[in-house]
Amino acid sequence: MDTMRERFASVVSRLLDEDPRLAVVLAEIGADGFRRAAGRHPDRVVNVGIREQLLVGVGGGLALTGMRPVLHTFASFLVERPFEQLKLDFGHQGTGGVLVSAGGSYDWPAGGFTHMAPGDVALLDTLDGWTVHVPGHPDEAETLLRRACAGGDDRVYVRLSAQTNARPLPVTGEGFLTVRRGGPGAPAVVAVGPLLDGVLDAVRGLDATVLYAATVRPFDAAALRAAVAGSGAPEVVLVEPYLAGTSTAAAAEALADVPHRILGLGTARAELRRYGTAAEHLAAHGLDPRSLRERITGFTAGAAV
Repeated sequence: MDTMRERFASVVSRLLDEDPRLAVVLAEIGADGFRRAAGRHPDRVVNVGIREQLLVGVGGGLALTGMRPVLHTFASFLVERPFEQLKLDFGHQGTGGVLVSAGGSYDWPAGGFTHMAPGDVALLDTLDGWTVHVPGHPDEAETLLRRACAGGDDRVYVRLSAQTNARPLPVTGEGFLTVRRGGPGAPAVVAVGPLLDGVLDAVRGLDATVLYAATVRPFDAAALRAAVAGSGAPEVVLVEPYLAGTSTAAAAEALADVPHRILGLGTARAELRRYGTAAEHLAAHGLDPRSLRERITGFTAGAAV
């Protein structure tokens, strides 16, 4: 099976052939994947070199001319380093485009903390009007990329990952999917993107409803409310592959009119300086199935005390 990044390069290369409005802007990272497309469309595949602020500035400029820019590099260089340009060249200017990242929270530990961006989605949350997709499988990435590239002038962030679930789900780019239904009053666990398989392993044998979120912004308040309907004091667990608590405010707002408890799980703020492997980072952040089960059952047991 190809990776999400490989699928991104092949799909968007084909879309360049089909849509003259589409343009790809790179900052060296990922350039090899678009080498053939650049030969066919040298005016619409632009490599600005290792200049991430320029990457975003060029994308914003293309958007001002009516193009649909697709910008790609590692998440730390796409969201964190050029954040001011995102705020101004897209938000303030009222333009749209597609950001496609790789190497988010701990996908490439050997790259060190410079190549990790666990706070990318939380940072984008400070800006208005961004749709955020977090696919959990290359097939889902393709669906969401096609939807984003075909958009009008909206602002979309597609967070690709080296981690994947075993099977794709029929995502549409809107809302959450119910993949497991618990009994009345069961806690609702929202599993984001590539963490779904681990969550399903963690709750095996437990009474819990599991929602799958491949699109996290806009947050699907209606699906969450439906999942906990009938529960006097709903319990919600959010399992996200980025900074813990990123979506707790959105979940709390969805349940603002009822007493509720929320547990936000994700990457910790503390830097893990012994880089190790992605699997070791997953366990260190308490996001492996065994740790998730302990944390979820500990949270729900606390409510019964």
